[in-house]
Amino acid sequence: MTPFSPLNWFRSPDSQASCRTALSCEASLDEAVRQVADELGSATADLALVFVSSHFASDLPRLLPLLHKRLQSTHWLGAVGGGVIGTDRSGKASEVERNAALSVTLLNLPGAVLQPFAVATDSLPDLDGSSEEWHRWFGLDPNTTRAMLLLVDPGSSGINDLISGRDYAYPAAACIGGIAAPHNAPHGSLLCGDQVVSGAVGLGIGGDWTLDPVVAQGCRPIGPVFAIEQSHRNVLLQLSEGSRRDSPVACLQRVLAELTEDEREMAKDSLFLGVERRDLLIGGNQPSEPGSAFLVRNLIGVDPRNGAVAVAERVRPGQNVQFQLREANASRQEASQLLCAARERAERPPLLGLLFACLGRGSGLFGAADGDVSIARSVMADLPISGAFCNGEIGPLGGSTHLHGYTACWGLLRQAPLSS
Repeated sequence: MTPFSPLNWFRSPDSQASCRTALSCEASLDEAVRQVADELGSATADLALVFVSSHFASDLPRLLPLLHKRLQSTHWLGAVGGGVIGTDRSGKASEVERNAALSVTLLNLPGAVLQPFAVATDSLPDLDGSSEEWHRWFGLDPNTTRAMLLLVDPGSSGINDLISGRDYAYPAAACIGGIAAPHNAPHGSLLCGDQVVSGAVGLGIGGDWTLDPVVAQGCRPIGPVFAIEQSHRNVLLQLSEGSRRDSPVACLQRVLAELTEDEREMAKDSLFLGVERRDLLIGGNQPSEPGSAFLVRNLIGVDPRNGAVAVAERVRPGQNVQFQLREANASRQEASQLLCAARERAERPPLLGLLFACLGRGSGLFGAADGDVSIARSVMADLPISGAFCNGEIGPLGGSTHLHGYTACWGLLRQAPLSS
């Protein structure tokens, strides 16, 4: 647990906001560090964000010392990704999916309160206890935390409880992040300060800065909305459409019968279920967005004896569900709409776009490289972008923060002075 002292991390509002980015695809870690350092220059930053591909996993303990020799920043935070997202010196944003890559972003954030933390996740505070226990555990002042970046080691346990506890302790602070990539080296997948760590790391953001969350799930609904009549934990036993009740498998068969042949073929590998969420919005600062009522989850099993369907989410009678089809065009349209809506809501343009995308997106979904960054650049042409492909993405939907799969979770870092 990192103790907090916000006054030590408060930046004078008189300095100039800036974002410097560098991306290297050199196969040698030393060469990659040299390239990004040459591109970034020697000016001191408030925050350095580092995302590195798993190709460099065995060299990870060398990475931060090498960067510290060449670059100056008050705080350092980062993670290993299954792929790396970054912006080079020319301003070109790229998703590097299969090759070695190092992305470094240096930020100067005047008027910001930055509270980094690193926590062990093997023993969490009690979810039935007081929120103050969670405040002490995270080491973040709830009065100065407007948003949070959260990165979790893939070997961590209790990730969903960690996310629930975060929501309990900081209900007004939007949270964006992801699960780092696994590797075989004998150390964690997270970077904090000058160390490689496991557990979870992150950053409380406050003062005159915040993160606007955008969660694109990449699916389109198919068929009608069904009501859950009977269920047990994560198993759907009976659904209804109006006065008609049937097994989930029978309902799905009716939906599939209405699809085109191409859509039915696609459904063999890309069929999901949307579970309606009616939670109250967190702190009123996360506006309702198109499609945000349904949390998209995997279908994980079928019982042919009674037509029951198991889904990767606890469900209860009275909730609504709708089958979903994941495909590229729907993903492009949804992400574009959500990013456009975020742009229109913001009083100032973002300084940086943080992107945590599923390993299943990228060229595998869009058929070409740079799918998500291209969508973002079509909405915000000069937006610097950095981030990683993750083993799970963290972001808000329907008023609560969730661990997602197959999503693109954006955090748009922008200046939002409290006095304005």
